[in-house]
Amino acid sequence: MPIKIGMVSLGCSKNLVDSERMLYKFRKRGYELVTEPGLSDIAVVNTCGFIQSAKEEAIETILELVKLKEEGTIKKIVVTGCLSERYQQEMADEFPEIDAVVGIGDQKDIIDILDHVLANERVVHFDDKINLPVTGERIISTLPFFAYLKIAEGCNNCCTYCAIPKIRGPYRSVPMEEVLKEAKWLAENGVTEIIVIAQDTTRYGEDLYGKSKLPELLEKLCGIDGLKWIRVLYCYPERITDELLEVIANQEKIVKYMDIPIQHCNGEILKRMNRRGDRQFLTELMKRIRNKVPDIVIRTTLITGFPGETQEQFEELAEFVKDMRFDRLGCFAYSQEEGTAAANFDGQLDEEIKTHRADIIMEQQQLISEEKNSERMDGIFEAVVEGFDKWAECYFGRTAGDAPDIDGKIFFTSDEKLEIGQYVTVKITDTLDYDLIGEVISNESSK
Repeated sequence: MPIKIGMVSLGCSKNLVDSERMLYKFRKRGYELVTEPGLSDIAVVNTCGFIQSAKEEAIETILELVKLKEEGTIKKIVVTGCLSERYQQEMADEFPEIDAVVGIGDQKDIIDILDHVLANERVVHFDDKINLPVTGERIISTLPFFAYLKIAEGCNNCCTYCAIPKIRGPYRSVPMEEVLKEAKWLAENGVTEIIVIAQDTTRYGEDLYGKSKLPELLEKLCGIDGLKWIRVLYCYPERITDELLEVIANQEKIVKYMDIPIQHCNGEILKRMNRRGDRQFLTELMKRIRNKVPDIVIRTTLITGFPGETQEQFEELAEFVKDMRFDRLGCFAYSQEEGTAAANFDGQLDEEIKTHRADIIMEQQQLISEEKNSERMDGIFEAVVEGFDKWAECYFGRTAGDAPDIDGKIFFTSDEKLEIGQYVTVKITDTLDYDLIGEVISNESSK
């Protein structure tokens, strides 16, 4: 009987791509892949260690697997990813039940690591993080019609609240020919939507070519047959150029959607975050984006309760959110992360204050989202089918203005049977806080 492996991939989509590369190696070696780690012989956890809540989720997952191992349900546990990279010896010491604790650079040797584990050897090893594979074959674990395309690894931005540069290493662009090769492979295997990701997509190519090559890359991606939607995430505001906006505006395959993490609008707070700009700069940027790309959907993320944030600075942020009327917004209470510069700043705020401020921003955004959705009543949108809800007796999916897992859904009825990955035209008949409701008026869009 083949040995069964179950993978748990935690955290961001960038981590998911790493997991998919390991899955390919497992299958190529002859292991049987199972979707439920509790039914596996070996459970592999690719952890996230970005903020406190992610660390807690990873530790809870490991403890659940340790319990299954003690019960004899699974035989071996292998842990890799950001948490083990960040807390190397601590992880090995705190969890003796784990059979292998390895860093992100060791993922290239994951098969050899499993060989040692199966020989009842404990592996604790942390190769140089820059050895993490940035290319290679993978098994798509998302819905079959969309996939993430990671164009770079690491980060050079060094925001004072963020541990990513220490965990993932310096920014390393994937050579353009390798990115295009992978995108073509995805399209040939039925993927119609690719989501371009990196810690900072707008920095792509600076380390290899001396300047940002994101606009050129996007234009070349648009030339790949089979791709229908190309989405770009994680654009840093100070690197959004007119050239980039023109490509987004003029290329039909690029969805009119930008994810721009701004974190705050107050100039003093942004400076303490080691970020650029202020309220005026960001206001002008949003105006420029909306002028150059009409009907664009803008998503952003914010942090409340950064060390030293005064009530007045928070109120400025709240006013800014009301003024900008972002289409999509996530707001998070500041997480004091050891090893980051901001962790040692004066003016650390109580958790209750940080969380309360985040709640206020999200309550504001809920009202904005309700208003924006109500404006879509009777509108007609193209949507991709993600599944059928048997309880609601309707299909669900996403419009071009919604990214997987982080944005809203569109629920719709159809007189004819639809398939996952099919693109349909939907008329909006009702709205919810963040979601839309409608009916299919045409299902002739290509799959």
